Amino acid sequence: MNSLQAAINEFKNAFSQALSAAKDSSALETVRINFLGRKGKITELMDALKTLSIEEKRTFGPILNELKQWAEKSFSSQHDAVTNQAQNAELEKQKNFDVTATIGSSPAGSLHPMTHIKERVENIFISMGYQIVDGPEVDNEYFNFEALNIPENHPARDMWDTFWLDVPGLLLRTHTSSVQARALANNKPPFAAIVPGRTYRHEATDATHDFQFMQVEGVVIDRGISMSNLIATCKAFLQEMFGGKELSLRIRPSYFPFTEPSIEIDISCPFCTDGCSVCKYSKWIESGGAGLVHPRVLKTAGIDSDEYSGFAFGFGLTRLAMLMYGINDIRLLHSGKIEFLEQFS
Repeated sequence: MNSLQAAINEFKNAFSQALSAAKDSSALETVRINFLGRKGKITELMDALKTLSIEEKRTFGPILNELKQWAEKSFSSQHDAVTNQAQNAELEKQKNFDVTATIGSSPAGSLHPMTHIKERVENIFISMGYQIVDGPEVDNEYFNFEALNIPENHPARDMWDTFWLDVPGLLLRTHTSSVQARALANNKPPFAAIVPGRTYRHEATDATHDFQFMQVEGVVIDRGISMSNLIATCKAFLQEMFGGKELSLRIRPSYFPFTEPSIEIDISCPFCTDGCSVCKYSKWIESGGAGLVHPRVLKTAGIDSDEYSGFAFGFGLTRLAMLMYGINDIRLLHSGKIEFLEQFS
């Protein structure tokens, strides 16, 4: 009996000292575990009660219960005091916050190279009076093909390796020309617009080909639009993109279902005069396709092709980015590699 009384006194002293020394939540949790936990000292005292006689149990049972209640109440009071003290300290810290203080340097983010190119292209065409339009990347057959003079079973559909969805008639757009078709249907001429955005092709991926890339499509509809307007516009755009350098254009005949006549545009290499690795020592770089809008496309959009004409062009933004930044692998542009992206900060 005397030994149990001594253990109770020892518990009170040790608990009081430990509780007084606990000044934060971590120290309080240690006190709770050591003294009030399932394997703590109060549990050891309760277990010792089992070895006593009935008379001793009648004496020490109430004493141990009072001891446990006292310890829990004391712990709760100290916990509240420590919590309030921490809250008051935080409020005081905020109250005395120095708005003139500076912090150390932090990592700076940067725009993706494709964002740089996209914004530059948009700014050039905005200065030329074009509006920026956008459209869905998941589109239907009508706007991606039929409205562009590519009906079902037309052999020209083989020019685009299409990602088809499980939903009949829906696909990932193969070109931004699908938005051109929407712009023609939703705007009354005259108007001029460009469509920068992502496109998708079911292609094998390597250093120069990818299943996803960016294009910029442009369209102008007005009275008296001719091929000379188209060539002059493309030349002005490309020269501005390459820092105002004087570039020569080489025009080659081509075929696109939605333009007639259709052309391919090459530019003289802006990086050399005698041939280099960029132009593959040919002194020319393929830049895009263009042509006068096919009368059938105008008619489908409800535009009188006898009164209005227009031109359309398409340039690969991804290709322009690779040329301008000297990127030799298209896959780097969506790799998410920090070392690569940090170059464009």
